[in-house]
Amino acid sequence: MSIWSRITEAVSALRKGEPLRAVFERLRTPPERTVAFAIAVIALGAKMAKADGQVTRDEVAAFREVFQIARKDEPGAARVFNLARTDVAGYREYARSIARMFRDNPKVLEDLMEGLFHIAMADGFYHPNENAFLEDVAEIFGLEEKTFRTLRARFVPQEQSDPYAVLGVTRDMPIEEIRKVWRELVRETHPDSMMARGVPEEAVRLAEKRLIAINRAWDQINGVA
Repeated sequence: MSIWSRITEAVSALRKGEPLRAVFERLRTPPERTVAFAIAVIALGAKMAKADGQVTRDEVAAFREVFQIARKDEPGAARVFNLARTDVAGYREYARSIARMFRDNPKVLEDLMEGLFHIAMADGFYHPNENAFLEDVAEIFGLEEKTFRTLRARFVPQEQSDPYAVLGVTRDMPIEEIRKVWRELVRETHPDSMMARGVPEEAVRLAEKRLIAINRAWDQINGVA
């Protein structure tokens, strides 16, 4: 069963009038967590979006920056998007539910934040309101400010000029220590590692931009060391 079939199944199980965020209380164990991860990215992405009316193909294309969505699965993704966007609850309630679900594995919350950065950058522009939204979500997730800045540096082009920020290291660290950080980041970015954390196979493309960014940063630092 594809993840989109499982998402449809999870959403269909909601009782009439029950908010989408209720699914996070029911999807707490593997492999259901992979479904929760996908719904979390879509739901928070919907809260971040500013569009009105039905989901457009452009909006669905933004989610393709994170997930592999077949044409036949677009209606299911759109339904989740619209359910989250029309829910009267604010994004903070969603973020708190998601934080509780993954509190035992904060790396998954970092993966999720990267998915949101993908969506925020889908139009090529990082809006100040998107930054404020993501900063708030990161705080609710319990991520340190330094971690947020590092994640942002990997996805926002104007911040990628600082390779130290991309790796989350300081300029005064010995090169061997920076090498260790880089190697650990590469290990964490491997698709097998991501899927072991609960990131669905359909979303491992999250690793592509991250790996490009961290390898480029290491090359820049190592080249002048």
